[in-house]
Amino acid sequence: MECEWKPDEQGLQQILQLLKESQSPDTSTQRSVQQRLEQLNQYPDFNNYLIFVLTKLKSEDEPTRSLSGLILKNNVKAHYQNFPNGVSDFIKSECLQNIGDSSPLIRATVGILITTIASKGELQNWPELLPKLCLLLDSEDYNTCEGAFGALQKICEDSAEILDSDILDRPLNIMIPKFLQFFKHNSPKIRSHAIACVNQFIISRTQALMLHIDPFIENLFALATDEEPEVRKNVCRALVMLLEVRLDRLLPHMHNIIEYMLQRTQDQDENVALEACEFWLTLAEQPVCKEVLCGHLSQLTPVLVNGMKYSEIDIILLKGDIEEDEAIPDNEQDIRPRFHRSRTVAQQHEGDGIEDDEDEDDELDDDDDTISDWNLRKCSAAALDVLANVFRDDLLLHILPLLKELLFHPEWVVKESGILVLGAIAEGCMQGMIPYLPELIPHLVQCLSDKKALVRSITCWTLSRYAHWVVSQPPDTYLKPLMTELLKRILDSNKRVQEAACSAFATLEEEACTELVPYLAFILDTLVFAFSKYQHKNLLILYDAIGTLADSVGHHLNKPEYIQMLMPPLIQKWNQLKDEDKDLFPLLECLSSVATALQSGFLPYCEPVYQRCVNLVQKTLAQAMLYQSQPDQYEAPDKDFMIVALDLLSGLAEGLGGTIEELVARSNILTLMYQCMQDKMPEVRQSSFALLGDLTKACFQHVKPCIADFMPILGTNLNPELISVCNNATWAIGEISIQMGSEMQPYVAMVLHQLVEIINRPNTPKTLLENTAITIGRLGYVCPQEVAPMLQQFIRPWCTSLRNIRDNEEKDSAFRGICTMISVNPGGVVQDFIFFCDAVASWVNPKDDLRDMFYKILHGFKNQVGEDNWSRFSDQFPMPLKERLATFYGV
Repeated sequence: MECEWKPDEQGLQQILQLLKESQSPDTSTQRSVQQRLEQLNQYPDFNNYLIFVLTKLKSEDEPTRSLSGLILKNNVKAHYQNFPNGVSDFIKSECLQNIGDSSPLIRATVGILITTIASKGELQNWPELLPKLCLLLDSEDYNTCEGAFGALQKICEDSAEILDSDILDRPLNIMIPKFLQFFKHNSPKIRSHAIACVNQFIISRTQALMLHIDPFIENLFALATDEEPEVRKNVCRALVMLLEVRLDRLLPHMHNIIEYMLQRTQDQDENVALEACEFWLTLAEQPVCKEVLCGHLSQLTPVLVNGMKYSEIDIILLKGDIEEDEAIPDNEQDIRPRFHRSRTVAQQHEGDGIEDDEDEDDELDDDDDTISDWNLRKCSAAALDVLANVFRDDLLLHILPLLKELLFHPEWVVKESGILVLGAIAEGCMQGMIPYLPELIPHLVQCLSDKKALVRSITCWTLSRYAHWVVSQPPDTYLKPLMTELLKRILDSNKRVQEAACSAFATLEEEACTELVPYLAFILDTLVFAFSKYQHKNLLILYDAIGTLADSVGHHLNKPEYIQMLMPPLIQKWNQLKDEDKDLFPLLECLSSVATALQSGFLPYCEPVYQRCVNLVQKTLAQAMLYQSQPDQYEAPDKDFMIVALDLLSGLAEGLGGTIEELVARSNILTLMYQCMQDKMPEVRQSSFALLGDLTKACFQHVKPCIADFMPILGTNLNPELISVCNNATWAIGEISIQMGSEMQPYVAMVLHQLVEIINRPNTPKTLLENTAITIGRLGYVCPQEVAPMLQQFIRPWCTSLRNIRDNEEKDSAFRGICTMISVNPGGVVQDFIFFCDAVASWVNPKDDLRDMFYKILHGFKNQVGEDNWSRFSDQFPMPLKERLATFYGV
């Protein structure tokens, strides 16, 4: 036995002094403490001092002892592999001896230390830990039992995977039954630990728990009405997770569980109520939802609606009593990071506008985003939203009587919750709501001028959820009054209302598109005035509203008087912002939309904007090179600057077309793109391929010399695992083919096989399929001899993916390609000819020479097979197809 380690008195005093100083609020003191701690880490027994202060030095105050343990925990995290054996053994034995310290703070600190050592892969090298902790659970001494359980709960949270693996000889087979025994313990703290430990193993369907699933569920039921909120919370959490993974086991008890959750959703303790409310969100995703819940809707609806009221504490946190705050600068911590959505090239569809594969982002998170993010109000609203989507108009039976009372209630908090309810059910119950909207929409438009800011802000959001209906009615009836009032709210004196109004207006713009053109002057007046009024956070949302407006009205924005209003404030901001300011992101996105809409109208602003974008790309690439060569000397760059700049350059190329030629000629953008196309970050490659396609269309003479370098890179990026990268690379190849003509021949082999593979893949997203088909068609158009031999391998998915897109240039060139390939290899289309007929019929107005190509192929096939075979063949056609082909092509 080695002799016990003893601290040196002087060393001990020095460390205690440090611990005291580190509790000082002064930042320079904090910094010097950090440096001295780093230096002390050079001494092998420094960590012995730290554990000594934590476990042995009872004369010191608890916060200091705990802090010593937390510093030790950080050292374990950073340097544990370098601890000498003697030191780590001393720490481990001290931990186990003191897990039952009489102070809850010290017990918790020891527990954190134990789990940190365990998660450093030390569960294997500390074989006595789990048996010892499980043994301590049986101690007569409460502190020991609670301390051991606290440590076990942390280990279960941090190391759930390894506990359930063969590495440790499956300790859970012993631990889980052991935990279950403690569900009935007389201390609420211990009951709560026990459930929390078992809960860690539900979602992963851990075998050891699945074997004891029935006793587990029985024990949960026994604790259902425990007097301790923490226990009830853990019971609710367990039931929510079991609903996801072991619905079969809950089904027999479902009626009682639902009744129970109804009570818990109204629990006095908001944390319990919030856990219980999650149950409805999870249940809504289960196929049995309708069947098991329909009998309870009349009880559940009022409970959820009631949960949607602001609590008193919410109102205090939201400063709901301060109506005017527009002059108070924002707290920078409140501004959430924005995520830039890189450019993806998509096709226009029948219907209108560009199909959006992304989920709508107007979920229920647009209101009160500053409160602790997830609370009972939000959870109740989200639950009502998903249940409205499950039950559709059946839910209205229960909601409408409540709504009448809420929407016209004299108390603003109640009225506000009614407006939120109306917005929450908008998506699921839209059909059933239509009869009431002619009365409700004007009422809501009136609520936009309510004297309470929180009522005005929620009304903005709810109206945006009904924007689609508003736009479908004659514009003077609802659109005009709604727009007039929303624009006033954009200039509200309350910041939360400004924000809600700006977001709602962006949604209205997306729905209304060109319906807004008559009001453009009026709209721009407001948005430009908001520029001078807004604080930092709302400016960022204002950029988005302006960008969306440009996307929605397109070239209608290109009028001298509009440009005169809009551009000066945008350019002024552009000049104020430094290259490293993240506010450039939303401004660049906004300018990209504006440039695309204004086209030639953007020319006067083009050069400085172009130069700066090229600079941003160059700077970011240079910084990345420095960081790669000397990571210890330099910081990694934020590549978002480069991505957003590439996207704005795409916007310029698309908007200005050939006029961008001289700017490209005077810059090194193609060299920079060559590097960006090989960046390891997918979003950088995605944006650089979009720009490549746009520059190919705008000024191919500058791109052509680089094609031999670019094509192999495009070929290696046809990987459908990265959908957007693959999509943009595919589109760029198609654009390059059209420009290269027959000179494309040497490059076909680099890309054709991947493209044919992608078009035949199951579950490929629609946008990628369409772009792949267009590019295969374009390659075939310029190099038919190379592509036609593979016709049979892609003709069927090619036809089905292009039948739904609108007549346009891209579709035109792709179909010319397919016709040319059919003339080279008619045999390749024979088996799938019906698909070709269907695709041809999808054209509304093909150009005359393309219509002739279709005519020749259809008649050629008919003559080839003879009249009888043709009529047998065409009898399989659906009626509309038969009629169209007869009308347009006489077959």
